[in-house]
Amino acid sequence: MTLANPRTGQIRMSADTSAAKSGNPAVTLTDGATGKTFQLPVLKGTTGPDVVDIRKLYGESGYFTFDPGFTSTGACESKITYIDGDAGILLHRGYPIEQLAEKSDFMEVCYLLLHGELPTVSEKVEFEKNITYHTMVHEQLAAFYRGFRRDAHPMAIMCGVVGALSAFYHDSTDIEDPQQRMIASHRLIAKMPTIAAMAYKYSIGQPFMYPKNELSYAENFLYMTFGVPCEPWKPNPILSKAMDKIFILHADHEQNASTSTVRTAGSSGANPFACIAAGIASLWGPAHGGANEAVLKMLKEIGHKDRIPEFVKRAKDKNDSFRLMGFGHRVYKNYDPRAKVMQQTCYEVLDSLGIKNEPLLPIAMELERIALEDEYFVERKLYPNVDFYSGIILKAMNFPTSMFTALFALARTVGWISQWKEMIEDPTQKISRPRQLYTGYTGRDYVPVEARG
Repeated sequence: MTLANPRTGQIRMSADTSAAKSGNPAVTLTDGATGKTFQLPVLKGTTGPDVVDIRKLYGESGYFTFDPGFTSTGACESKITYIDGDAGILLHRGYPIEQLAEKSDFMEVCYLLLHGELPTVSEKVEFEKNITYHTMVHEQLAAFYRGFRRDAHPMAIMCGVVGALSAFYHDSTDIEDPQQRMIASHRLIAKMPTIAAMAYKYSIGQPFMYPKNELSYAENFLYMTFGVPCEPWKPNPILSKAMDKIFILHADHEQNASTSTVRTAGSSGANPFACIAAGIASLWGPAHGGANEAVLKMLKEIGHKDRIPEFVKRAKDKNDSFRLMGFGHRVYKNYDPRAKVMQQTCYEVLDSLGIKNEPLLPIAMELERIALEDEYFVERKLYPNVDFYSGIILKAMNFPTSMFTALFALARTVGWISQWKEMIEDPTQKISRPRQLYTGYTGRDYVPVEARG
């Protein structure tokens, strides 16, 4: 392999076969200008591609690597989540996401991500109790909400409120104390549904609903979101199950933009509430957490299934900026394993609610059929992804599109906090400090303002 270098010409990289035979695989870099060679060790994970360890590259050679977006760089070692995009595999602590979604529940998955193993019966009971009794938020936070405009986006509110938790819970901000780290983890998982539901209630002018300890995690969130004080609220088992599955399917997804943001913020020693607030801010971006909202906007733009051929033709046109949202994935080059689960859940929810005249549903189903049959989509592996179905489900459950990303943040909190906890406990972790390829001016002399022409 040859790497071009603008200053010295080329750097040649080759595998060191002698080192590989000795059980210490490495690659050798040769500087085309000086002829010097540098050996870099190769690290092997339990699965996935090998990794070239470049930590000593600059010190020994004077070179940095250049990798915008860090798409070819492993920034950490992790035991939490593994993705094989080519094979369509997503594992949490080794367990396939399909099995967890079918056989487990969100509380069990939370425990798994945090602790590395599925809980025993007693461990699960204790964990659920800890989460349940942390669901209330400080009463002064209600006044904090009233400082926002009524039309504020729920994600804007969640950024502010989650960051403000560090001002209310001083007894769980010492990141050097394992007990405080765990208490903070429980608090964040427990309070996020309350915070998200309060954001929704505030936007529509309804009173906040206190959590109920007898309800499950998903049921409690639905109750706090859609319940009102003037009448009883009864959980719909199918909707509660669907909500729980949505939480499971979004719980963690390896080193994506928001997770990397949480790790970067945490690497400086910031408290966990500030780190999760940073993750929420990153998730808010339409290129990351807003895809399911974009799917609904696209379906509305199409308007009727008779117009689908027109938009499919536009999607195939390289000169047209229109893109079919909810198809394909940056990581998955095969069928998104979460989409298969979400597809079945979508049908169950729509059937339970008796929704047969939803105008966007025929459009979505026809697009799904095309994506699975059309040669253009099949060749490019543009299968429907998890966002394609989740947007339809959430709309059917009467969530406004502005809440879609807030729900994503709610579910992803356990992944963020698990990744943060792993990072804090990793002795090799350092403060994040990416390098750059500087292309600006070199040294210039200051010119007084009156002399500038």
